[in-house]
Amino acid sequence: MNYSSEEFWKLLDKLVESSEIIIDRSKGSRHPKYPSLLYEVDYGYLKNTTAMDGGGIDIWRGTDERQQVDGIICTIDLFKRDSEIKILIGCTEEEKGKVYHFHNNTETMKGILIKRC
Repeated sequence: MNYSSEEFWKLLDKLVESSEIIIDRSKGSRHPKYPSLLYEVDYGYLKNTTAMDGGGIDIWRGTDERQQVDGIICTIDLFKRDSEIKILIGCTEEEKGKVYHFHNNTETMKGILIKRC
């Protein structure tokens, strides 16, 4: 059995490269339903993909010039009663910390950050 994650990351690269990135919540904006939540990194989705909530696969896009897939956040949300992944693209270490905090600042949602090696 191969426990390597290399193939996972290659497929994720292909998905991102073949998808249009839509940023619908830019850095500095607030969540439409929960105005206390501030987006400190651009947030959006991959057009023509499908996630658990029926929308596109969510992404966080940082400011690193390379704009490579560099991690994912796996979330569990008791309020929505769902689980999702969010793809991190071009996120600096500081931005990864901000994304992690965004998904872990309430009692009903938690996330784990898996960094690409």
